[in-house]
Amino acid sequence: MADTEGVAPHAFPPVTESQAAHRTPPRLLLRFGPPVLLGVGLALSAATSSLMGMDRADWLAAGTLAVAALVLQLWWDRVARSRPGPGAAGAAYYALRSALAFGLAWINPFCGFYAAVGCFDTERLVPRRWVPLGLLATAVTIAGAQIGGLPPGDTGSWVFYCMLVATNTGIFLTARQDAEKEDDRARKRLATIRELEHTNVALERALGENAALHDQLLLQAREAGIADERRRLAAEIHDTVAQDLTGVITQLQVVTDTRELDAARAHAERALQLARHSLGEARRAVANLAPVALAEDDLPEALKKTVVRWSERTGVHAEFTLTGSDGPLHEEVQATLLRIAAEALSNTARHARATRVGVTLSYMGEEVVLDVCDDGLGFDPSALPERDTASGFGLEGMRARAERLAGELTVESEPGLGTAVSAHVPSVPCER
Repeated sequence: MADTEGVAPHAFPPVTESQAAHRTPPRLLLRFGPPVLLGVGLALSAATSSLMGMDRADWLAAGTLAVAALVLQLWWDRVARSRPGPGAAGAAYYALRSALAFGLAWINPFCGFYAAVGCFDTERLVPRRWVPLGLLATAVTIAGAQIGGLPPGDTGSWVFYCMLVATNTGIFLTARQDAEKEDDRARKRLATIRELEHTNVALERALGENAALHDQLLLQAREAGIADERRRLAAEIHDTVAQDLTGVITQLQVVTDTRELDAARAHAERALQLARHSLGEARRAVANLAPVALAEDDLPEALKKTVVRWSERTGVHAEFTLTGSDGPLHEEVQATLLRIAAEALSNTARHARATRVGVTLSYMGEEVVLDVCDDGLGFDPSALPERDTASGFGLEGMRARAERLAGELTVESEPGLGTAVSAHVPSVPCER
């Protein structure tokens, strides 16, 4: 569709049958050619009468034939209006005209000009199967004029005359064949042009349908974008504010349960820090939804700090490892990996009862891999906990985040053998 913008409907002018289906000489030549060429022949005959030895009897015969030719032409002009095209009447007219031309050329070869018109209108007058015979009749008269007059004087002249008849007939037939080929090409061009006209109409209709479909797709994409943005915002709030508030509640529960003043003060301080962090995340969500941790640090440093804070908050030993190095990643890639790591750690804190956790970020050329492994209780990945599937976040949320970047997330776990979450996303460089 492509390529259809530059095609205008009805770009080709309409072509009629008379323009392409059958190429013919101009009508003025067909109508006035015979009398004009007859006049030219008679004029040249008068100028050369002494050279050709014409006497009164010759002139009387020539005049009689000329008058007959004019009467024949007047008759045909009237008949042609009611019987256009090849037919019996046209064949009779052509035969009589050829006979008169032969007689005039016999008297004076310059009258052969009158016969020359037969080279142009044979196909318009004679049925197709008789066209070669008509051209032969024209060639007989023209060849007689070419040898200087009829009849030939000796055997050599007769041989030369026959050669001229054969040559002229061959030329006429070749020209006719070329004309037929041109007519065939013209008909094919006409068919092609008409097909293009129909195609243009179809393209115009298709463009209208495409425009309506384009508007519909834009509306659907806009609605899908709104729905996706809502899901993304819900995931952002779940992964930031909700998690921090969960940590605040956990720390405050410890404060209410302990009677040691120092321990209570330490947990209260952690709750305060989480509350401040949650406030920052909420403000960031209103601003541009970029993780606060990435505002000042790159992804490896942000992950390291996230792991340290999580370890201090949960009391679980956690280590961060960086493998390989590369240039800065696109901010969406960094935010996605950081959110996946935070969600994986949150799931570990809530469900795994782990004693050790390892977070590894690996730069591997065209992709970046994030691995979060623990030695906790583990589970059967084919039967996720109800709370995970019901919330719409958790593992499914992490998988959706990875797939949004054309990546993937895999989970390997067995009951009692811990859990390993691995996220693979393209290594998209940061936009400068």
